[in-house]
Amino acid sequence: MVDRLASLFEHFSLSAHTFQSGPLCGTNIVATEGSFGQLHLIREGNVAVWHGRKHAYSITEPSLLFYPRPLQRHFVVAEQTPAQFLCANVSFEGNEANPIASALPDSLCLPLRALPNCEQVLSLLFAEAQACHCGRQVLLDRLLEVFLVQLLRELMENQVIKVGMLAGLAHQNLRRAIVAMHEQPEEDWAVERLANEAHMSRSVFSNLFRETIGQTPAKYLQSWRIGLVQKWLKSGMPLKLVAEEAGYKSESALSRAFKAQSGLSPRLWLIDNRN
Repeated sequence: MVDRLASLFEHFSLSAHTFQSGPLCGTNIVATEGSFGQLHLIREGNVAVWHGRKHAYSITEPSLLFYPRPLQRHFVVAEQTPAQFLCANVSFEGNEANPIASALPDSLCLPLRALPNCEQVLSLLFAEAQACHCGRQVLLDRLLEVFLVQLLRELMENQVIKVGMLAGLAHQNLRRAIVAMHEQPEEDWAVERLANEAHMSRSVFSNLFRETIGQTPAKYLQSWRIGLVQKWLKSGMPLKLVAEEAGYKSESALSRAFKAQSGLSPRLWLIDNRN
């Protein structure tokens, strides 16, 4: 089986930083500044989760709450029975260009019992959160990053995400074509060639890809390429080299595709995203 996550993490990393470990009670408004996502592990307790005025979730057992992007919310916990939380900011390299973050829903709530392959790392996480050993913060952060990779595996294996890149990577045929584009974005990936990678006919592949991913193979390839281009531009690579690495025949061809995707030329986009 091809490694569906290797090329993703080769180009777009993620990191976690714990900011809360312990009991919460009453009404807690969660700060959503910057571009961070947030992960909440509720080990015990009952929690009502509100998105603005909408009652989103009622948590009554150990659960995961994952917000890949900032979203206004607050938690309500009974004063007499605090809930045990482990919370972290999650940073996706590339922000909105990160394909992992963009492939996830605005929020995800799952009972921990639905993640049996994560049980070992969760046990380590909760044990470390309760202890006061030196290096605790570093170890919690690294364990949370391991947990997030395992979570992505579980989401694919259990086909939790029904539409988008992760849904495509969960499909035994489509995954071959998607990984091929991820690993070799500079190649000329005509639909016929991608269909061959997926061991499918051209028409069946095109229809299934569009239904599963939510866009055509050509549009998906362009999105993947432009995400890489944005990362490389911010790292200081010259536009000519970026065009070659991303599979464009010229700087002007890249600029046209870039503007169609982002609404700005590469130069103007880079000025707006210097920080």
